[in-house]
Order: sequence, then structure tokens, then C-alpha cells
Amino acid sequence: MTSKSRESWPGQPKKATAPSRKDRRRLSHVDRLGRPRMVDVTDKPATARRAVAEASVKMDQDTLTLVIDGQGPKGDVLNVAELAGIMAAKRTAELIPLCHPLPLSEVSVEITPDRNTGTLIITSSAATTAQTGVEMEAMTAASVAALTVYDMVKSADRFVTITAIRLLEKSGGKSGHWRRPAPKQTQTSDEDEPPTPAKSAKRARSPKKS
Repeated sequence: MTSKSRESWPGQPKKATAPSRKDRRRLSHVDRLGRPRMVDVTDKPATARRAVAEASVKMDQDTLTLVIDGQGPKGDVLNVAELAGIMAAKRTAELIPLCHPLPLSEVSVEITPDRNTGTLIITSSAATTAQTGVEMEAMTAASVAALTVYDMVKSADRFVTITAIRLLEKSGGKSGHWRRPAPKQTQTSDEDEPPTPAKSAKRARSPKKS
């Protein structure tokens, strides 16, 4: 028998190996073999944590008026949706599989109508003192509040659209404070502006004398 091992013989199946870090981007809720896991926070200290999230619900102006006036088909949309968001935040760990159950110390949901755009802006916040953050609780509150708005007005407006569910801010823990940057305003350059008579006069050149 040669010194060549059986594993190196032609046709011999290769031994399965876990993908390297270069081949797989590490996610905290996935182990090295790609299996889902709940992150172990045993050794992390409990700190004060807070998160703020947002969702938007766009609708017809007439529908928005019904909501503001409390005349929706199913009753007071704003109060019911705000309460639904608070209740949902407390059940986040049952809705999102790998979330840790957290003892929430505060949850709030506020819905602000914007008549100019026909939009309800939902802002939610959650707080706790724990070993992991409350981003998902804040986002769950905003999401369920938005879904509740849709449910309560869908018979009056089938074109209601839920958009921009996002985290606005979080604080606490190892990563500290984070805030979503404000959207940059597009500045019009001098070249993009239509020429005014004054600018045209400046740009105009008198013909050279021969």
C-alpha cells in the first residue's frame, strides 16, 4: 500500500468543511455552520437602553379627514392604533423568533397626521434595562400600529400604503448612541439654475474690436 492516504485518492468524496469567514459574512443570529441561534448575552452587563422607530401610512385626503375627525368605519383609528402598537411591543419575542424577551420599562406610540402629504407618521419608543437592545420592540410597535391603521380604514380606502418602517435612534449597550442621519437636501448649483437677466448680462461678452 502506498503512502498516499485514502482521502487523496481520485474520486474520493472530500470531507465537508464549514465556510470560511471570507466566504460567509458573519451575522450574530447565525452560527458558523449557518444555523439560526439566539445570541448568548450571559456575560453582557445590563444597561439602560432605548430605541425610537418610525412608520408612515399614506392615504387619500378624504380618508385622512375621517381618521382625524374620529369618523373611521371602525371607530377611533388613532387611539386604537397607538394601543395596538404598545401591546405588540410587549409581544415582540413571540413574533420575531430570535429576539430575547425583555422587561420593558416604557413603551409609547404617537401618531401625527400630515395633511399636506396625506400621511400618518407613527413614532414609537421603547426602553429597558437589560443585556440587549430594544430596537425590535420599537420597530414592532410602529409596524403593528401601521397595520392597525390599515385594518381600520381599508373599507374606505384600498390604496392605503405603509412605507418607511425604520429605526431612528438607539442608545445604550456596547455600541452606544446611534441616530439616523437627516436626509441630505439637494442643493442646486449655479450651473443648474436657469439664467436670470442679471446672470445673462454677466455671461454675455462684447464682441472684440478688430
